Formats: sequence, structure tokens, C-alpha cells
Amino acid sequence: MLTAIGLLPLALLGAWSIHTVSDYQQRDQERLMLDLARAVASAADAELDGVVSTLTSLGHAPALDDGDLRGFYDAARALAKAQPDWLGVILTDHTGKILLRTMDAYGAPPAPVADPASLQEALTTRRPIAGRIARGAGGRSAFPVRVPVMAADGKLYTLTAVIRPDRMLRLIERQQVPGGSVTTIRDSALAVVARSQNQDRTVGLPPSPSLAELMRATGAEGTGLARTREGQDMATAYTTLSHYGWAAVVGRPAEQHHAVFQSLGVYGAGILVSLLLCIGLASLLSRRLVAAIKALQQGAAALGTGAPLVLAPSSIREIADIGKGLEQADRQRAAQERERKLLLDSLNQALDEANQAGRAKDEFLAVLGHELRNPLSPIVTSLDLLDRRDEQASRKERTMMRRQVNHLRRLVDDLLDVSRITSGKFRIDAQAVNLAEVVRHAVAAEPDQPLTLSAPEAVWVDGDDSRLTQVLNNLLSNAARFGSSATEVRLSKDATHARLEVIDNGIGMSEELLARVFEPFQQAPQSLARRTGGLGLGLAIVRKIVELHGGQVTAASAGAGQGSHFTVTLPLVTPPAVAPSLPGHAGAGGLRVLLVDDNIDAAATGSALLELMGHQVRVAHTGAAALEALRQQTPDVAILDIGLPDMDGYTLAGAMRRQLAGTPLRLVALTGYGQKEDVERAYAADFNLHLTKPATLADLQLATAPLEPAAI
Repeated sequence: MLTAIGLLPLALLGAWSIHTVSDYQQRDQERLMLDLARAVASAADAELDGVVSTLTSLGHAPALDDGDLRGFYDAARALAKAQPDWLGVILTDHTGKILLRTMDAYGAPPAPVADPASLQEALTTRRPIAGRIARGAGGRSAFPVRVPVMAADGKLYTLTAVIRPDRMLRLIERQQVPGGSVTTIRDSALAVVARSQNQDRTVGLPPSPSLAELMRATGAEGTGLARTREGQDMATAYTTLSHYGWAAVVGRPAEQHHAVFQSLGVYGAGILVSLLLCIGLASLLSRRLVAAIKALQQGAAALGTGAPLVLAPSSIREIADIGKGLEQADRQRAAQERERKLLLDSLNQALDEANQAGRAKDEFLAVLGHELRNPLSPIVTSLDLLDRRDEQASRKERTMMRRQVNHLRRLVDDLLDVSRITSGKFRIDAQAVNLAEVVRHAVAAEPDQPLTLSAPEAVWVDGDDSRLTQVLNNLLSNAARFGSSATEVRLSKDATHARLEVIDNGIGMSEELLARVFEPFQQAPQSLARRTGGLGLGLAIVRKIVELHGGQVTAASAGAGQGSHFTVTLPLVTPPAVAPSLPGHAGAGGLRVLLVDDNIDAAATGSALLELMGHQVRVAHTGAAALEALRQQTPDVAILDIGLPDMDGYTLAGAMRRQLAGTPLRLVALTGYGQKEDVERAYAADFNLHLTKPATLADLQLATAPLEPAAI
């Protein structure tokens, strides 16, 4: 490589010099060939100018001015015989009609006009025209030269000299061209008029495809490579800048044209041989250096893989210095590895602590939800009992208590839902849902809010009806909490999407709040009294649910005091063949119910409500007491709390199934643990239904509703 680098500038300089000289020679040769083509074209123009001059002189003959066509015929015939390459002279009138041909007897019937296009051009432009070459009836090739003339009486005639191409061939032979070159004169249609090789076989032929392509690509004149009709590659120069539109083409064999490049090849071969010799000598001198470098390479590879570094001593000073550098790098690597291991251990410990903290948070939220729902359960059941009794004196208080209980229950649900969202456990069970029906049910469930609804009969989307209900409930709750006295719910659709809008006239939102309104724990500014309440989680949950449905939710407001406008967009789906009907929740009285709950207040209020619904109820506070009650009498429905003191509800459910040995029994899980995995675990433990505390009257009606035998 060092040798090559040393020779490279010299080699490049020599190659550049040869290339420059050869390029100059090539351009010079192209210029000479183009000059030769121009000279041929000029000579052809001179020949044609001579013919035009002769015809012009003939057009001034007295016989033509006097209208003596017989006398003019004799003069033209004598002129044609005096020109060795002229076949004859033709006289036509201003319409192109042939008046006489010296090739025929005077008065003979006129023959058809050869090359009528050039005759018409001469009459139109009134200037001399060199026509196209053609073969006559006798098989002879010729081309016309036409000159418009004006007689003394003002009549317009055209004189045409019919000339053999031999005249142009002799012109080519007089040119000084290199040996092996091919020179061609072509008419305005680029057909061969005269050619220095194979004249008889090529006269009248069009240019070869490669020459035609070169002339199309280059323009009026230029140079390039083309192949002759004999199949020979030629370096070609041409010009079409003739006075008469003819072309002159000069071609030189390509091997002669490129002979100058042979010197470059010889020079390159010499450089290559010199390089090989120098490399051989340099290889002999470099073995010692290469061996030392390989040792360093092995040491560097060991350093990269963490293997022990072993270096042999070297007498080459530079190699020894590099070895010392590698040893220093090895020591630094070892120190960095120790630090990295300590850091990695710290990171793993921090990650474990973070995972433990996350699990602890999830467990805390689950326990918090359970512990909050447990006291809520007897409160809700007591309210249901009071509602069933419908004592007029406590109606106002009951309404207030239920509103606050529902608010507390919503806070617990929102907190647990946000926990599921942050942990990635939030899921939906999607199926074809009539969103219009969901919206109507959700609005009907809010009788205390001032709501107006406009919705079509059916709007089908792919979604989870309970989660879609949660979306609308959260939006309506948001409107109610922030001062709306007239909330409008609109449902519409277009060709592809459903559009659900909730428009309120509450306190509105600023631009700053609009930018973060769907983030968790974000609320409008409130006083210390916090009259509106809430944790700021409802809209964050709305956004997540809508995104899981493949939709989008947006918020808009004209500003403070101008109300808010929320829009939910969901993709439409094809309606199912048979629309699913909502299951009936009406309870059936007269069932034997076993209620198992260690919360005495919850068990007492639940038992009272079930009895008020017309059922026979037995209560147990432990799993053992429940199994004993089961031995005494088999109930129709067993409602089990999961968190029992002596055994959990899942274990109790399995023991009850085994004890009954196939006897039908509906098992209902009623628990404060309401996350998705809790529901899945309940059904895996052979429960028929899972209810989350606090259980409402509708929940208890669902728990005691009749089931098909196969579902028990």
C-alpha cells in the first residue's frame, strides 16, 4: 500500500497527461472531420449553384420570352447534351404542368412529374430548389434542380435540370479524405445521392438507424459514433447546413479513431508492472513490521472482548509505544467495567424497587377500592331499602345521600380505571353496538340533569356498550359539576363516522386548560371549597376509552363563562343481521338465597333488601358457616363475598360445588375487588356472575334473575 501510494501521484499525472493529449487529439480529429464534412457540403452547394446559374441563363433565352416553345426546346436540348451528367431539361408552367421534356420528342405526351413536392416548393417560394433523388422508369437514378424563371410577358415558368448522381460522386472523389473513410452526400430527405463506397447499392437509401439517431440527437451538425449499413462502426461527422438542405457525412473507422488510446493502455501496463515489482520488494521489507502489527491487532481484539491482554515486547519504538497505550487502555477498561457493574447493579435494584412500588401501588389501589366499597355497600343497600319503603319524610335526605354515594363510587371507579390505564391493563370487549340506544339509556338514567337529546334511530359502532356508557356519563357528570343548567346531547353520523356531541353552558375553559383538559388530574381552577369536587380523571378516562375504540375526542370552548363543547368521533360498522336486545334485569321472587359476607352491616342490609324483594334469605359471615348452611338446605342462589376471614370466596365456591356434586346452584361473587383480573378469576372459579360493591337494587335483581339451566 505504501508503494502504491508513492507511485499513485506519478501514475495519475501520467494518465491525466495521456488522457488530456488523447482527448485533445480526439477533439482535433472530430474537428477535422467536421471541417471535411463542411467542405464537402460547400462543394456540393457550389455544384448545385452552377446548375442553378446555367438554368437561370437558359431562362433568359429569347425563344422563351417570345413564347416559342419549339425554339426553346431546341436550345434546352442542346444545353442538356453539352452537360455530361444532365439527363435533360424540363419546362413547366406556373401550375406545374409539364410543357416540354428534352428527354422526349417535342410534343410527346408528358410523363408524370417526379418529386412533385420540390416542384411545388419552387413555385411557392420562387427560389432555386435541389430536389430528392429518385429512380426513373429506366432504372436510372437522378435528382432534379429546379429554378423558377419569369418570361418577358410576366409568365412564371420552372426550369428543371435532371442530373445523374455521378456528378456528386466525382465531387467526393476530388476531396482529400483519410484512407478507409466513407463520405456521403445526402439530399434534403437524407437519402444517399453519392457515396464513396458501394454507390450503386446505396444510392437513394435512407441513413442507417444509428446515423439517424445521431442526427436527431445532435442537431444541424455534429460528431459521434454510428454504424454503416455494412455493419462497420464509424466515427462520424456530418453537417446539414447546406444552402439547399442537403447533408454531407464523413465517417472514419472507429478503430482508427481510437488508436490514440493504445498509448494509455501501454502506459498503464508499465505502471502496473512497476507497482508489482515495488510491492514485491516492499513485502520483503515489511514482514517484521506486519508481524508486530498483527500482535497489536490480537491485543486490541482481546481488549475489545474483555479477554486478558498479552503483548510480546517489540524493538520497534512506535510499536512499543502503541503496546503501552493498549496496556493503559486495558487498565482503564477494567476500572470502567467495575464501575459499570456497580451502576448496573444499582439500576437493577432501582428497577426492582420501582416494580415493587408499582405492584404495591396496584395492590394499594385494589385494597383501597375494596375497603371503600365495603362500607358503601350497606349504605347503598340501606338507601335501596328506604326507596322501597318510600317514606315521604326522608325523600330529600335519601336523594342527597344517593347523590353523594354515587359521587364517591364514581371517584373510586375513576381512580381504579386510571390505574389500569397507566399499567396497560385497560381493555374493552368490542362488538356491534347501537350507539343511539346506549345514548338514550344513559340520558334516561340522569333524570335530575337538564338534558335535551337529538339522536337517530340507530347508529352502529364496534364498541363496548358499558364503556361507551361510561364515556357519556363522564361527559354529562363533567357538565353538571361545572355549572351547566342546560346540556344538549347530539348524536349524528355521516358516511363513515358517528359523531357524539355534549354541549353545556357551564363555566367554560381557557385556552391553557383546553390544551391539557384530557390529561389525568387536570381540572378547571377552583376555590378552596372545591364545590365541583372530583379528581380530574373523568376526561382522561374518556380519551382512553375513545382511543381504544379507534376514535377521537376533542374539546372546545369560547372562553370563561361560554360553556364547553365535547365531540366524540367513532368509526361506523355494518349493522348486524339481528340487533342484540338488552337483557332483562327484573328479579323473580320466591328464591332461596344464601348471603355470605363478613361485613355484618352489609349482610344485614343486603338480607333485608332481598327479603323485601320477596326472597328467602339465610346469612353466613364465614366460609365454614356457609358450608354448614349449605348442608342444611340447598339454596337457589349463593351470593359470596370474596374477602372472608377463614377462606376466600374462590375457595368457598369450589367447596360448595364439590359438596353439591352437580346440584344446580347459581354462584354470584359480590366483592370490593373490581379489576378485570378479579372478574376473570371469579369466572375461572366457576362463578356465574361477578358484581362489584356497592351492589345496587338492579345488581341484586340481576343476581336473582332466572337463568337457563345450562347456565347454572
